[in-house]
Amino acid sequence: MADDYYKLLGVEKTASAEAIKKAYRKQAMKYHPDRNQGNKEAEEMFKKVSNAYEVLSDPQKRATYDQYGAAAFENGGMGGMGGVGGGFRDPSDLFREFFGGGGGGGIFDSFFGGGGHAEEDTRGNDLRFDIEISLEEAASGTEKTIKYKRHTQCSACHGSGAEPGSSRKTCPTCKGRGQVVRRAGFFQMQQPCPTCQGSGKVIEKPCKKCNGSGVEVETRTLVKRIPAGVATGTRLRSSGDGEAGTNGGAYGDLYIIIHVREHELFERNGDDLYCTIPIKFTLATLGGTLAVPTLTGRAELKVPAGTQNGTMFRLRGMGMPNLRGGAKGDQYVRLEIDVPKSLSSEQKEKLQAFAEACGDKEKPISESWLEKFKNFFK
Repeated sequence: MADDYYKLLGVEKTASAEAIKKAYRKQAMKYHPDRNQGNKEAEEMFKKVSNAYEVLSDPQKRATYDQYGAAAFENGGMGGMGGVGGGFRDPSDLFREFFGGGGGGGIFDSFFGGGGHAEEDTRGNDLRFDIEISLEEAASGTEKTIKYKRHTQCSACHGSGAEPGSSRKTCPTCKGRGQVVRRAGFFQMQQPCPTCQGSGKVIEKPCKKCNGSGVEVETRTLVKRIPAGVATGTRLRSSGDGEAGTNGGAYGDLYIIIHVREHELFERNGDDLYCTIPIKFTLATLGGTLAVPTLTGRAELKVPAGTQNGTMFRLRGMGMPNLRGGAKGDQYVRLEIDVPKSLSSEQKEKLQAFAEACGDKEKPISESWLEKFKNFFK
């Protein structure tokens, strides 16, 4: 059964020319033999997606394919189709043309390392440092001392890897290209030079301090400001405090990842805070004033008479500051009525007298809910 060119590239039949181009780029990079050495299935798929792109990227060929299918191009083409068939181009040539021209260099080489020298400046790697702070520190902002290890340029050779007084010389194997070429069937593949590991240079006398690596390990101490409003997962970048680059390249960055410890009283949701406070049932019944904890001290909350269990109150602006400078969040207080577990005889008598005095004048919420429950099942 002939292949479906659209399915090979992973696009719909209505796909635009740009969508087909992007799809080929993705599939060709996935199945290219340089990335799948010795994998015959990947080599075959590389041929197929190349053939599909060759047809679908040409408006005339695509129209013919839509009408007659793959048979118009395979095995010399269909009878009566004239020059439509006749086989396909070399997939490797098509790939090189697509990625920047077959003479070496271009985008193709940037993907597979051809022609370029690793002697070019390379930026250093970024580093990560995880730090834990309290909720109070996250609310007010704080300063933290950070201590970590990183690779820095060797102080003896200044990153060259060569002993002072000596230098790097052109690699005799690859003549400075950093790549060697070998053939496998109809493919011509470039690989990093085994002598210089792709750098194009070899060191005459390796630096004694760093053994030719050009870097050494240092312990670095920084004092960093943690802004108010950070949350777990917040990333703070410290520019230039990462690993050293190669051949004088720029240092990478340090990313500080924030973790805020759980609080014994407050739960956080965005910039809002939530807390649950137990109160006596007499306060809930009669009403009064309740002292409420906040991150900045005590606050007073007026509890109305007849407050029910689970009632939520909002304290505006008493939550967390906004990291981007917006309005502060709120604090929500949930009241939980604390029912006494043991009563004296005198307390029981008075409470019983209270219940009798109420009679049917004021039914508890629990009784009214029970009536609804019974009516639901009638």
